[in-house]
Amino acid sequence: MNEKEDKKKYAFEIARRALIASREIATLESDEKNQALYKIADYLDEKGEEIIFRNGIDVEAATKAGLGDAFIDRLLLTPERIKSMTDGIREVAELSDPVGEVLEESVRPNKMKVKKVRVPLGVIAMIFESRPNVAGDATALCLKSSNAVILRGGREALNSNTAITYFIREALKDTKIPQDAVQIVDNPDRDIVRYLVSLKGMIDVVIPRGSEEMINSVSSLSLIPVIGHGKGLCHIYVDASADKEKAIEIIYNAKVQRPGVCNAVETLLIHQDAADEILPAVCQRLEEAKVELVGDEEAQKIYPMGEAEKEDWSTEYLSLKLSIKVVESLEKAIKHIARYGSKHSDCILTEDVLASGKFLQSVDSSCVYVNASTRFTDGNQMGLGAEIGISNQKLHARGPMGLKELTTYKYHLIGNGQIRE
Repeated sequence: MNEKEDKKKYAFEIARRALIASREIATLESDEKNQALYKIADYLDEKGEEIIFRNGIDVEAATKAGLGDAFIDRLLLTPERIKSMTDGIREVAELSDPVGEVLEESVRPNKMKVKKVRVPLGVIAMIFESRPNVAGDATALCLKSSNAVILRGGREALNSNTAITYFIREALKDTKIPQDAVQIVDNPDRDIVRYLVSLKGMIDVVIPRGSEEMINSVSSLSLIPVIGHGKGLCHIYVDASADKEKAIEIIYNAKVQRPGVCNAVETLLIHQDAADEILPAVCQRLEEAKVELVGDEEAQKIYPMGEAEKEDWSTEYLSLKLSIKVVESLEKAIKHIARYGSKHSDCILTEDVLASGKFLQSVDSSCVYVNASTRFTDGNQMGLGAEIGISNQKLHARGPMGLKELTTYKYHLIGNGQIRE
């Protein structure tokens, strides 16, 4: 058997085992799934030092490769981040189980009962980059929603992801959930992904989470439906009526609190009537945090900053950098967002109810804000529970993807001898 066939067989076997496991987990009760999740969380806490040791190997390699501070921040696992991951798993266990929920029901004139019932998707291939805590988050959500999951992280986090998945599978040994409900692709060869996403009929959905380039690549290769966690080119528009103090604090938080994540702001648009008063104060605060500022000609006249190039308006920096543009009107801000935005999260700062209403209606993003930081685009922050990703698309899910977004539905038709006339 040649190398190509070996890779195909490797991908096929992972998918085959996941398919079998998905049929088993689909029949489990909520309590059985919850008990397994608590065991996973406890075991990952117990093995935290070993996970951090393995993560250290990845971080050291990434540092030597010069992959950048934002990338390394996403890669890094600390005791606090592991605790956050395991707390998140426990929180998923506490969430209501969507599987089996009756969405609609009716009785037909012939007395046949029709129910629309929520069911798991089946087998989910989760392809992600950099952040190894995604392995724990994705596992918890998939298992709680009665799905099997195949994890494929980036090669830069291979040691971290392999360790987390190994301990998850160990924790499952004494539970009702089969170990093969959670598997990892531990071969970093990209051909494996190509073969995995061709296995239509075995894998039900592919969820890529990472760079725009990776998501586009997976989407172009896949024969299986794809729900993409795309880039977050988030905007904040400061309207003419914006409150100055609110604007300073919100923009600072959205850019500085954690710049390397998808819900951080990347472009600031400001109405020309508010620019002279608000922009200098905003820029001064951002420069205190060492944010690199680039702007259009009008922004540069108001505050010293670098010149924004054309590509800046379409760049997700994921770092302490912000592009700034002065606009003539709300309509011009909306047009800019429509042209350059990624349909992720966009915000208006205004005290004008009519302006906020128009912005909410006109901006076609998964999360549209009024007077709040874009950093709230997060399943937990929005009261939805943990998330497997944030979808920029409109089908099958949009925005933070929690338990319900990892299900579909089927119809139960209950009769008593009815036949069609």
